[in-house]
Amino acid sequence: MNDRDALTAYAASFVDELAENGVKHVVVSPGSRSTPLALLLVEHPEIEIHINVDERSAAFFALGMAKVLKEPVGLLCTSGTAAANFYPAVIEAFYSRVPLIVLTADRPHELRDVGAPQAIDQIHLYGRQVKWFVEMALPENTGEMMRYARTVGARAVAAAAAEPAGPVHLNFPLREPLIPNLEQAKEFRQNKLTPSVLIESGVRSLSASQMDSVAATLSQAKQGLIVCGELPDPAMKEAVAALAETLAFPLLADPLSQLRSGSHDKGVIIDAYDTFLRDEAAKSVFRPDVILRFGAMPVSKPLLLFMKKQKQAVTLVVDGGAGWREPAGLATNMIYCEEKDFCQRVGQRITGTAGDGWLRLWQTVNGVTKNALATVLDEAELSEGKLFALLADMLPQKSTLFVGNSMPIRDLDTFFMNNEKGIRTLANRGANGIDGVVSTALGVSTVADKTVLAIGDLSFFHDMNGLLAAKLQKQDITILLINNDGGGIFSFLPQANDREHFETLFGTPHGLDFSHTAMLYGGKYDKVQTWDELKRVFTESFEIQGLKIIEVPTERESNLQKHRNLWSYVSREIKLVLDREIS
Repeated sequence: MNDRDALTAYAASFVDELAENGVKHVVVSPGSRSTPLALLLVEHPEIEIHINVDERSAAFFALGMAKVLKEPVGLLCTSGTAAANFYPAVIEAFYSRVPLIVLTADRPHELRDVGAPQAIDQIHLYGRQVKWFVEMALPENTGEMMRYARTVGARAVAAAAAEPAGPVHLNFPLREPLIPNLEQAKEFRQNKLTPSVLIESGVRSLSASQMDSVAATLSQAKQGLIVCGELPDPAMKEAVAALAETLAFPLLADPLSQLRSGSHDKGVIIDAYDTFLRDEAAKSVFRPDVILRFGAMPVSKPLLLFMKKQKQAVTLVVDGGAGWREPAGLATNMIYCEEKDFCQRVGQRITGTAGDGWLRLWQTVNGVTKNALATVLDEAELSEGKLFALLADMLPQKSTLFVGNSMPIRDLDTFFMNNEKGIRTLANRGANGIDGVVSTALGVSTVADKTVLAIGDLSFFHDMNGLLAAKLQKQDITILLINNDGGGIFSFLPQANDREHFETLFGTPHGLDFSHTAMLYGGKYDKVQTWDELKRVFTESFEIQGLKIIEVPTERESNLQKHRNLWSYVSREIKLVLDREIS
């Protein structure tokens, strides 16, 4: 049997095993060395491929799909720097626990380190940012090697999906000829010449005695607090909200926790903490004796600084992925248990609750802060904060909001309040980079209806080439482009005090006209000047298929001053209410 038959038997077995283990989507970047896998993937009836010519964009696109699907998505490229361009998204996937199966084609061993073209060292290319790496064997047409190919395929899917989810990397050295026999490949799907491998796993759980111990700690707390960061499981919001109600603990909910949106009871959910925890008077009256944390660390820096000062508190961190996401450094108990199971089983064991005054004080300060926010944001001029406050009303039911890093995610945290809509909020908060955001959102829009991206101008510029996917694949997405002509977040940082070098090194104004971007990629473009215009154009965008870019111009210095005015006003209002409540 010739080399082509060996290539076909080996690669077809691997591809079919991916499908057998539930892989439905693979993002493919064109290349020569990856030809066998690309052809076999596109021919497989149970796998849908998505073409993206730029590897960096392709990897983030796959990341976005996997975020929504919560299942491994494949990623394929040729050898050389093509594989290196996957790296930023691989890092993000690793730290945000998103399952990816990264497939890189490679030169065979005899062409490595000898000056052959497009041959770099791809062994452990992504270092410790992948959960598992395999240097695949060269294709052979034997029963043992077909079984090997299937086994690796099954293990790759299982490893990527197992908690904590993340990327795996399989590197395929391939010799010419690179064209498989597609007719022969069909036999491997229809006749199953080699058997599939089934890998099953369960969830982490605590014993009854361990649950009893945790429940006792929580039941004895008189000033307990629950803090929720990003939670990918949509079922968690009902479970953790119910636990907070049972305990009478305030629940501080990051916007990525999914707890701020939906029909569940929000009576104990505190959503304005990012603003009032900047106030020293407010912080001084909140002294929790127990802090119970779920999910990644929340976005809010004031919340992080607040928690770091609570050295008197017992701090329990529940993590079904058995990681160590605890930058505050004060965890007294790391609990490795599936989060929903924990909430339900502990909730059944609670024998005492926090005092009514504790929860009521949090609710009062939260309400005063929200009223102050509404007062300050009652303005005619376009502003970044008010934009995110309005999104809760403007977004349609069961929509998905993807938010860029830097200022957008922080403004979402500050201004996007509790609402009854089923709005899913997503962001790349693994490594928190501003690269690849457009492509990630486009990946999201592939598998989620009514997707909106809210993004700053520099982050948009970083990934404008990702918009080619929107044009070629007719993606339906609305992009809110917040353009303050540079790096707005630096105005809030100490670097802003260096006026001589600030604009050159940090402000970095670009003066770009983004209408040309929309034209290049076949999108509809609007630049709004008033709130009424924004509401009208935004609402109309859901009646139009395709790429829609809505530019919202703002001014960096004005944005900084508005935030400062808000914080000052809130502090005055909090002082009044605390004087009344505590006196």
